[in-house]
Amino acid sequence: MPEARGGVSAILLAAGSGSRFGGGKLLAPYQGRALIEASLANLAEAPVSETVVVVGEDAGRLRPLCEPYGVRIVENPNWERGQSTSVRAGLLALGPRVRAAVVALADQPLVGPGAVERLVSAFEGGAEVAVATYGGKRRNPVLFSRAVWPLLEAELAGDEGARAVLRRHPDLVVEVPCDGVGNPADVDTAQDLRHLERVHEGEHRFKIG
Repeated sequence: MPEARGGVSAILLAAGSGSRFGGGKLLAPYQGRALIEASLANLAEAPVSETVVVVGEDAGRLRPLCEPYGVRIVENPNWERGQSTSVRAGLLALGPRVRAAVVALADQPLVGPGAVERLVSAFEGGAEVAVATYGGKRRNPVLFSRAVWPLLEAELAGDEGARAVLRRHPDLVVEVPCDGVGNPADVDTAQDLRHLERVHEGEHRFKIG
């Protein structure tokens, strides 16, 4: 496990309803455990001092799954207003000594700890905002230094998260290639989840074959 960098926290967004999945998405079984646990395990191996999990509709059912990982749980009562409210809730939960926050999505189980490590290294090299890219395309996770949190507070809106903010302030953004240390595939539907299971099974057969 990489050594944790002091003052860097992770915010795992887990407050959505998963309507396209039919509800209960993060509770769905994946590799023998709930989907959210794959993301929690990745962050447990990442170089961050703490992880804050922002929950919403399924708070009561997600809490017992999250607690064994030693994370802090924050309930977002405004989760229906979009992902931006969860980012805000996560940032507000961080203490005054936190220097940067890595924002990750709970439905991306293949984003490995190595991707977070690269973002943290970019921050330590002077990046105000570090965004993971895969195949040259911006995806998640994204790191925000504390200096830009007021900008997020002022400009975040709806369900778009921080993407619009990044487009409006390209001078702040450092792109960090994460090919080979993560995969941004997310789970929106039950079909997506079955596809990721097949990908994992194929990789496992390749490794032992």
